[in-house]
Amino acid sequence: MTHYHKRSNIESTFSAIKRKLGDTLKSRNTTSQINELLCKIVTYNITVLIQEMYELGIKIDF
Repeated sequence: MTHYHKRSNIESTFSAIKRKLGDTLKSRNTTSQINELLCKIVTYNITVLIQEMYELGIKIDF
């Protein structure tokens, strides 16, 4: 059951990234596609961080 829960979390995150940032990659080159995907993941993480910052009142000091 623990393995299923981990997989469920991963699938939910992938789905959220696709809904928010689109499900296609524009790049043709494999290296460029990997970089584009990594940028999407970083962008998604930043948006989640900002959302939680406002919802939970977290003060982030860079």
